[in-house]
Amino acid sequence: MKTVFDAKGEELFQEILARFTLGNSRVLPTLHLAQAVFGAITPEVESYVADRLGLPISRVHEDVTFYHLYHPHPHGRYTLTICNNLSCLLCGSDALLAHLQKRLGIGPGETTEDGLFTLEVSECIGACHQAPAFQVNGRFHGPLNPAQVDELLDGLAKDGSGK
Repeated sequence: MKTVFDAKGEELFQEILARFTLGNSRVLPTLHLAQAVFGAITPEVESYVADRLGLPISRVHEDVTFYHLYHPHPHGRYTLTICNNLSCLLCGSDALLAHLQKRLGIGPGETTEDGLFTLEVSECIGACHQAPAFQVNGRFHGPLNPAQVDELLDGLAKDGSGK
């Protein structure tokens, strides 16, 4: 795969350049764009973004590794994120994670073979009032028990498969 924005990506990149006038302020929106266009932020994509912004690759890499929202490999259609901070652990997020791993047959950071689900664990997703906090593509759900998670996953699988 050659790392170059397509015509639409280039148009959006030019809009980023016009909107954000400082080099460092352009990094995050350009990374969002790159992830949408290329599906992941690989080292090749990091280098491309750094070159396009005229920044050292180390500057781009800092943001990629600091923020949880950039992925080094393509994610499934649905990214499932479960919080493992204290409030959620005390409310059963460890049991919910074990259930998800068994149900999906994957571990954190992995994607199901059908490309439908990616499982993530986050230190905190800022929803202690919904503990155990759980997100699907950034949308909060909770509190949930294993049966409710199964129902949610069944609905997503049905919607995601076109059935």
